Amino acid sequence: MHNRLGGFSMADTGVVETLLQRIEKVDGGVDSPGVAASLGVDHQVIVGAVKSLQALGDVISAELRSSKHWELTEEGTEIAEQGSHEARVFNSILLEGLPQAELMKLSFGKIGFSKAMSNKWIRVDKSYEGGPRIFRTVESIEDQVREKLLLVKQGNAAQLDEKEKNELKKRKLLAEVTVKSYWITKGGSFSTTITKQEAELTPEMIATGSWKEKKFKPYNFEAMGVAPNCGHLHPLMKVRTQFRQIFLEMGFSEMPTNNFIESSFWNFDSLYQPQQHPARDQHDTFFLSDPALAHEFPLEYLERVKKVHSEGGYGSQGYKYDWKMEEAQKNILRTHTTAVSARMLYKLAQQEKFTPVKYFSIDRVFRNETLDATHLAEFHQIEGVVADKDLTLGHLMGVLHQFFTKLGITKLRFKPAYNPYTEPSMEVFSYHEGLKKWVEVGNSGVFRPEMLLPMGLPEDVSVIAWGLSLERPTMIKYGINNIRELVGHKVNLQMVYDSPICRLDS
Repeated sequence: MHNRLGGFSMADTGVVETLLQRIEKVDGGVDSPGVAASLGVDHQVIVGAVKSLQALGDVISAELRSSKHWELTEEGTEIAEQGSHEARVFNSILLEGLPQAELMKLSFGKIGFSKAMSNKWIRVDKSYEGGPRIFRTVESIEDQVREKLLLVKQGNAAQLDEKEKNELKKRKLLAEVTVKSYWITKGGSFSTTITKQEAELTPEMIATGSWKEKKFKPYNFEAMGVAPNCGHLHPLMKVRTQFRQIFLEMGFSEMPTNNFIESSFWNFDSLYQPQQHPARDQHDTFFLSDPALAHEFPLEYLERVKKVHSEGGYGSQGYKYDWKMEEAQKNILRTHTTAVSARMLYKLAQQEKFTPVKYFSIDRVFRNETLDATHLAEFHQIEGVVADKDLTLGHLMGVLHQFFTKLGITKLRFKPAYNPYTEPSMEVFSYHEGLKKWVEVGNSGVFRPEMLLPMGLPEDVSVIAWGLSLERPTMIKYGINNIRELVGHKVNLQMVYDSPICRLDS
């Protein structure tokens, strides 16, 4: 016999050999409990040997049988050895009686007292000096409970009627156990020498021809196949869902951002960004060749934008340059979602009566960057906009604290900055526990009057806004936890921070 039989280890081989020898010597077959008892092993050892032999083919035939028998519980075994609770209570009471308080201190006292009282073996004298005292009412007793349990222990449970068994079962002294066993006989390919069957046909077997001499396990076509690996959400999608949920919890409405192509007018001019600004250069922006120009604009609004750029207005002297319609018409891939914010604010200004609004957007933007370790040509921008009367920088800082706190970021710092369309402007920094330093997490500010008043918004309406990149999850506590969860191993935070995924543009 080989060192391993199917799934058997060397320790099981002796049991298998003995089982096969027993089957060979007995024509009618053997039962698994009898074999286990004769070998002095647990019945489950024999059951395991039977199942492994069945997996080797038609070596044996095993008929599954089940039988019921009664056996003592742990408490029943204790009573069979030491007596029932009520009998032990009776035996604890001397002729002069026993204080009830002392009896209740015994482990069997409470249950035994109740049963002994029901059997009228004892009585309680409550008028006794020093407290209630218990006395015997009979000279001797017969512990029938113990006697019945001993019968079961000796294998004579059949001498008890069903009522007696159920009473002991109700007291949790007896349990009916179902035993599953096998009646084992010789199979069509019975042999006391078993060779392990091969589970798969290998290229080596085919090349050498050794497969002709080997025995193979039959295929189980009913077996379940290996479950395919399921997909999961991309880290950016998981983080985006969290951002969206936070905005919704704060009462924001999502802006429509399904227009990747935008005119330079809405992307730059409406935001009071001059036409000579470096960001509008071909080195920073993707310009479209077909269609190259946009033609539909709100003309009155366009004239007001042209005037504030070239001549000034609304308390501003403007940029003092020759504003050109040809530049405003150029179609581009939008460089920020603030172009959508400009459209939404213009639409808000056309209402007869102003109503405060809170908008947000999360979508892709495009920059004509040279790809390197820290720059991508396409990334996602997150933007929040609040329009209401008399908003200040303090309101902006308060909203930012609330927003970032919901992300798990509580250590914030603000630094003055410059943006063409916000004044004042602030960069937002957070202390990163992983990198042990302050890192930029966003940009923010109050939209300039030169941007808002040409739209037609009332003079006492202010708009605060902030933006950050979705691709900087290391700045967000949730984000870096998500990456660790998905990749399943430690992440070099500095390496991630320096990679394109951490690109931050406001």
